[in-house]
Amino acid sequence: MTPLGRRRAVEPRNDGSFSIVLDRGERALLASLPDELRQLLATDDPALARLFPPAYPNDPELDTEFRALTRPDLVSSKTDALAIMEATIGAKRVSEDELIAWLAVLNDLRLVLGTRLEVTEDLYENGLADDDPRLPALGLYFFLGALEEEVVEALASGLPEVGTTA
Repeated sequence: MTPLGRRRAVEPRNDGSFSIVLDRGERALLASLPDELRQLLATDDPALARLFPPAYPNDPELDTEFRALTRPDLVSSKTDALAIMEATIGAKRVSEDELIAWLAVLNDLRLVLGTRLEVTEDLYENGLADDDPRLPALGLYFFLGALEEEVVEALASGLPEVGTTA
């Protein structure tokens, strides 16, 4: 069984592209997320901490200078990936570059959501109570993680095996 509990959502094709098999609801859900992340990227929201970790945690002044120099480029690359995902969210087939953009967006979404939900190893070890108010959001978190895993596997399947020549 796949991480999503059903057929594979992402499959490599012989021509180097990748099939995307998501139902209408999954595509609608994924389509709703990039704009939210884009808006969040324009803020200093603490949920972005995992996307922009401190380079110099013991030197706030140097870290501030580093952020001023690097954050605009990082945000630009993230918004470029968001635009690619938005443009291809309805596609049944995407290129490798487009799928890499999806991977970046899925990872960013999952990191932000995990930070907001305070996901820790304890969650995986102890589970949740049936009445935990985070259950719906955690469902999204786990969906994003499973889809991210399938994207990684699909991209990796196109790589030559270690020890072989291409």
